[in-house]
Amino acid sequence: MNKAGFSGQPQNSSGEPGDDIPVALRDTPDVAPRLRWRSPVLVIGAGVGFVLLAVISGFLFFVTAPKKTAEPQSSATNSAAPTIQDSNNNDTVLGHLAYPEAPASELMPITADGRIKMRKTAGEKFQAMTQAARSAGVILVPISGFRSVKDQEQLFFGVGQQRNQTPAERAALSAPPGHSEHHTGYAVDIGDGAVPATNLQTNFDNTKAYKWLQSNAARFGFEMSFPKDNVQGVSYEPWHWRYVGDRDSLEMFYKAKNLKPVQTK
Repeated sequence: MNKAGFSGQPQNSSGEPGDDIPVALRDTPDVAPRLRWRSPVLVIGAGVGFVLLAVISGFLFFVTAPKKTAEPQSSATNSAAPTIQDSNNNDTVLGHLAYPEAPASELMPITADGRIKMRKTAGEKFQAMTQAARSAGVILVPISGFRSVKDQEQLFFGVGQQRNQTPAERAALSAPPGHSEHHTGYAVDIGDGAVPATNLQTNFDNTKAYKWLQSNAARFGFEMSFPKDNVQGVSYEPWHWRYVGDRDSLEMFYKAKNLKPVQTK
């Protein structure tokens, strides 16, 4: 254990063994015979002294010794906390992932009036896709492209208040600011020019435009963001498509989700 009284031999105040050991117990054959009659008393006295010294020493050690067990526990708890936090920290709000706002210098107009814009790489592919669709008799109309975080604030909070929607209800239809794919400049809402009444409606999936997109959009690097029963829990949006045709766009949408490949026949 620790101090005097636990080493096998009691020690005196100077640290040398022997002074508090009865003479009768020392290894001195010449004097032991004449002191033998005192040995029981001396042995009992020594035993009592030994026990008292052990109790006092143990009590002092208990009071003064540092509590070493608490420190490892605290350290283990602190080291585990960031791991738990990091594992839950996927930066989502109401099912929507966070996305950066595209720099204005990387945007290009995709409509004649210049109001609707996308990132250049995505915009060029979108224009090529609309031309291919038109040659097949299908009119793809862009309804919304890049949206700033400020624009999204009005769309989320302003429209939500007008419609008396809670944030959770609103999030099923529109992403909170800072969490919309439209911030990236890679997303676009598409309508069918022949049936504008289906714009931003789930029955858009009955149009020729939707059916053409289903068969051809992947050739131009586009995919539907929110199909039915999507993993993010966002409402079905057959009109919302995003560009994933280069490394930057692919990593932006897939790196955070860590989705697995889909098996195709």
